[in-house]
Amino acid sequence: MALNFFPKVVKFFRLFQEQSDLLTDTAHILSELFDDFNNVAEKGRKIIRNEYAGNDLSREIAKQLSLTFITPIDREDIHALNMAQENVLNSMRAISTRIGLYHFREITPGTRDLISKLKLMIDSVALMLKNLSRKEEVEVNVVKVRETKIEADMLLLVLLGEVYDRQAENNSSLLDMVKWSHIYDRIEDAFAATEVLANTIEGIALKNA
Repeated sequence: MALNFFPKVVKFFRLFQEQSDLLTDTAHILSELFDDFNNVAEKGRKIIRNEYAGNDLSREIAKQLSLTFITPIDREDIHALNMAQENVLNSMRAISTRIGLYHFREITPGTRDLISKLKLMIDSVALMLKNLSRKEEVEVNVVKVRETKIEADMLLLVLLGEVYDRQAENNSSLLDMVKWSHIYDRIEDAFAATEVLANTIEGIALKNA
């Protein structure tokens, strides 16, 4: 039997694309949850299933990296991209978990807009990853990510202000104010994680230009 002395070629970008597909699917489910505040538990379960699948993918990428001698990009970049995508997925799961836990009666339009911007950022990052795998420019999409992040930061400040104003004007439940503050904290974390992912892809693209 002939021996193969050459290492197996691992399709890391295929695995990254599977991760990215989970991110975009989760972002769209999350957006649907906020747009149509029904079947919250079922949508939450879908997001949890995506997170479990994402965790399996992340472990597979880490395993293959440890077994692979020749990689398409630097080993530390593979690790950074793997972790950055997993962090975005985990951050979206944290948002949906809090929404399911707190049993809100309704979602404010401003919060829907915020989640819509998160979905837009994640869609833009997905295009960046595809361009990276093709060795194409990512600049247009990274600009879009940063512009959307600035808009989201401004909207988030407005929404936080509204939460505290309602408490002062209507003497509403302090618990409600704390709940919404926690939700906005998780959303802010998701924006930050997505920006890190975009920066990671941009850095890899520049290194390999």
